[in-house]
Amino acid sequence: MEETNTIQLNQSAEDGFMLRHYWSVILERRWLILSTFSILFSLAAIYAFRATPVYQAFAVLQIDRENSGILNGSQVMVYDPREQDYLNTQFKNLVSRTLLQDVAFQLKLDQDPVFANAPSIPAALFNMIEVAPVRMSRLVSLRAYHPDSEKAAKIVNTLAARFLDNNIDQKRQRSLAVFNMLRMESEKLETDYINSRRFLQIYRETNQMPSLKEDQNMALQSFRQNQTVYDAAATAYNNARKTADEAKRWVDDKKPKADLPQMSQDRLVTELQGNLSTLETGLKGLYTKYKDLHPQVKEAKQRIANVQFDLERQVNRVYENIFADAERLEKQMASAKDEFQKRERDIGRVNSLQVDYDALQSRADRAKLMYDTVLQRLKEYDFNSRDTVQNMRIVDAAIPQTKFVRPNRPLILLAGLIGGLTAAILLAFFVNYLDDSVKSQEDVENFLRLPFLGYITNIKSSSVVERDLQSHVFPSSSAAEAFRTFRAAVSLSRNSDKLRVVAVTSTIPSEGKSLVASNFAIVTAQTGLRTLLVDSDLRRPSVHKAFQLQSPVGLSAYLSEKINTVSEIIHSTDVPNLDVVCCGATPGNPSELVGSRRMLQFLEEVSGRYDRVVMDCPPVSAVADPLIVGAMCDGMVYVTKFNKIRREHARRSIQRLQDAGINLIGVVMNDIDFEGKDSYYYSYYYYQNQYYATHYRSAGSESKKGSHPTAAEKKPIAKV
Repeated sequence: MEETNTIQLNQSAEDGFMLRHYWSVILERRWLILSTFSILFSLAAIYAFRATPVYQAFAVLQIDRENSGILNGSQVMVYDPREQDYLNTQFKNLVSRTLLQDVAFQLKLDQDPVFANAPSIPAALFNMIEVAPVRMSRLVSLRAYHPDSEKAAKIVNTLAARFLDNNIDQKRQRSLAVFNMLRMESEKLETDYINSRRFLQIYRETNQMPSLKEDQNMALQSFRQNQTVYDAAATAYNNARKTADEAKRWVDDKKPKADLPQMSQDRLVTELQGNLSTLETGLKGLYTKYKDLHPQVKEAKQRIANVQFDLERQVNRVYENIFADAERLEKQMASAKDEFQKRERDIGRVNSLQVDYDALQSRADRAKLMYDTVLQRLKEYDFNSRDTVQNMRIVDAAIPQTKFVRPNRPLILLAGLIGGLTAAILLAFFVNYLDDSVKSQEDVENFLRLPFLGYITNIKSSSVVERDLQSHVFPSSSAAEAFRTFRAAVSLSRNSDKLRVVAVTSTIPSEGKSLVASNFAIVTAQTGLRTLLVDSDLRRPSVHKAFQLQSPVGLSAYLSEKINTVSEIIHSTDVPNLDVVCCGATPGNPSELVGSRRMLQFLEEVSGRYDRVVMDCPPVSAVADPLIVGAMCDGMVYVTKFNKIRREHARRSIQRLQDAGINLIGVVMNDIDFEGKDSYYYSYYYYQNQYYATHYRSAGSESKKGSHPTAAEKKPIAKV
């Protein structure tokens, strides 16, 4: 039960997350949705109010069953499945090209401006006409659409009238053609009938046909009797032949003749076998008393031998009789066959005469039947050709309408509203699908496969001092709180006690890595740890700008051995427990310097003097310096700007760092406007910031009373 409840809760949570995600996408792409919707809806509105009005005219036709004339009116008409085919054919004929050409010619549509630019007037007219059968009836609605309501009515009425005229004309022409065909066919069939009767009479006179009745035909009776005799003889021979073949195979297989099944049917063989069995039984009884030389034993053996001899002779006689019977029956069958064939020849002659006679009689009968049928149909068509009726009529003629049917403005506006909104939302989701930038914790954990260390709030200030020293200048701001959360995440990471030297880098410039490095060093120093911030970006240093240090002596001077001690380049700041090492003058060979032995000496010395050293490194995709510096550090923090870097770009940069053996602590996402343009994506953090806004404002008001100087008043003093 608990498991089921847990699954249901997880499912509900997933559904809620998906809904929030969809809502976030809509809010994120709201301007794209609004602009797309506005364009589509405006186009629909322009079409609805500027399209030429089109009027509809319609007429109703009734198409009854097709009858040949009034003589068929009294006949009961049953349902014919082909009726639907007939109706469909008439529906197609209503918009046939020939009929449309007749209508166009009669109404002079070539002078109509609507058809002025049409390459084919019948084709254009076809697109303006609609045939709609009325369900469960024989009615059909014929509609036409035209900018002129009167012209639309004329088109419908003319089309219906021409269709009815063509239908009655076709019926008359078809009846006349059938009548002529039947008249010619009747004359031909009459000649055939007369000739067939003449041939039949000649055949009877020539062959002097006898009576063909079965009871007067002795030849037929004799034929049937001989056929019965022959069939019986053939059956008897086949059985005897089969028995002889089985007996021969029995002997060929070296089996005793006495064991043949036919032997059991012979009385003498059966009797001798019984005597032999009795004698053998008696001999066995004598052996129990006497030896072979005893007279009674000898006498019993002699009697057995005599019986065996008689039995063998009788078996051979029966075996030979089997073959003799087969030969005898074969001769009887041959004799019966000869007699049967004689009678068959006799009856064949009679049958031959009967077959020819029946063929001639059948031919004469068919000729008479065909002649009578065609003659009857000829009379019917003669009447029908004079009485062809119309099975179609106009139920309602078309009249001009006062209201147009196209464009349907309410429907077009509604379709524009729904379609525009749907297309806009689909486009927004498609654009969001194509957007593969890193912009959430899920992207970091699922695609970059690294721990997520926190979000850094957007700092709405253009001052480098206020941005990079945010945690010191405005310690009660939401950005400062985000850096403290980031500091806590680093402290709670795996092997955090060994992270004495931490490097900070990003994918490309302007992602805020220096801002994160400076504020991370500040919030670390605020915990009481002795912290050193080192500007290891020897190409575009920025730490000196934030702390307002202009010393030309820095890390580059130490690495190039222009100075001998680290103490000469360390500057103290107004932030308690925080010291800074600036870059100094930018060298011409930065990669060689950061990879030199002096860099290792520098890191060994400062890691011994400070609890935590924060290294501000260049971007990974720009130069190879962060790979060299990161390999010397205990860990590295990867900074990415919200919704700026593509996932694949960030993944490849992280892969470069991991291939170099660098321990990546996690990823920090920078520059998220929780209260502005990005609030739709991180509503949870937005409400969280709103919740603590009172505390931040009260703390800020207290700082203005004298607890904290302003950014302009803070002038960090460089001490060497």
